Amino acid sequence: MNTTRLNITLPTSLNNDITRYAEELNEKKSHIIASALDMYFDYLDLRVAEKRLSEDDGERYTLDEVFKELGV
Repeated sequence: MNTTRLNITLPTSLNNDITRYAEELNEKKSHIIASALDMYFDYLDLRVAEKRLSEDDGERYTLDEVFKELGV
């Protein structure tokens, strides 16, 4: 996996939580943060999907229609 080094500023309490979990789980802080962001992005994906569903801005397709179009 490619990585990028970031320099971020966090509240001390959040840093303390990350440090505590990293020590307890014997994992790097960067792994704890990356895992947390992955989970948060899943949550944001859901929010975006719900927002798009609530907007009446176009056609909608059923799963069967999508499968039929894809030949599945």
